[in-house]
Amino acid sequence: MYIESPTNPTLKLVDIAKAARLAHGVGALLLIDSTFASPINQKPLSLGADVVLHSATKYLNGHADVIAGAAAARRDLVEKIKFVRRTLGGTLDPHAAWLTLRGIKTMAVRVRAQNRNTQALAEYLSRHKKVAKVNYPGLRTHPQHALARRQMDGYGGVLSFEIRGSMKDAMKFTESLKVAILAASLGGVETLVAQPAILTHTQLSAEERGKIGISETLVRVSVGIEDAEDLIEDFGQALART
Repeated sequence: MYIESPTNPTLKLVDIAKAARLAHGVGALLLIDSTFASPINQKPLSLGADVVLHSATKYLNGHADVIAGAAAARRDLVEKIKFVRRTLGGTLDPHAAWLTLRGIKTMAVRVRAQNRNTQALAEYLSRHKKVAKVNYPGLRTHPQHALARRQMDGYGGVLSFEIRGSMKDAMKFTESLKVAILAASLGGVETLVAQPAILTHTQLSAEERGKIGISETLVRVSVGIEDAEDLIEDFGQALART
């Protein structure tokens, strides 16, 4: 069974312990993409998951200068993964491996700063008259906040929100930002914004996007380690232009 929690880009959660019980009940393994949470905010192995996957490009590296992935599991499963890796040749070059290890050294400091900034920005956006909805597990208004408190230790550096208006209004917002950067990646020290309907999820039809909660005005934000007041001021001036 393969799950992702929190999900991209709507920040929905999956009950990891329950998913593990369901998978193990039929003799299956539970694999989870835990990239959005990072190892700092979520420890799926302790909740029953068998394999935890991370896009190491994101929070593990943290500096947007490597493309890599990581898998964590008990030793027998890791040995199977290593065998497949050797067979298929999916091995990092030494410099990419060094960049990833360098990033891991500062991951805890970076992620905790991103947690604080994202919470502050989410709370600001949730009160803004031009924002229709904010998706962030750290908000008490998030429908799965109680689950987030049970299985997470920190709510992550990504949020998404819907702007009141049209797709063009959302586009104008992202283009009006001065501190945040319009780009598709996430997990780095810089704040990045993306409009999934026209950037990261264009392979889906409008109907398919609607079914999974990706509206035309949804904006995904990967919050960096800049000063929170600078970010709030930047988002405020950009919203004023929409």
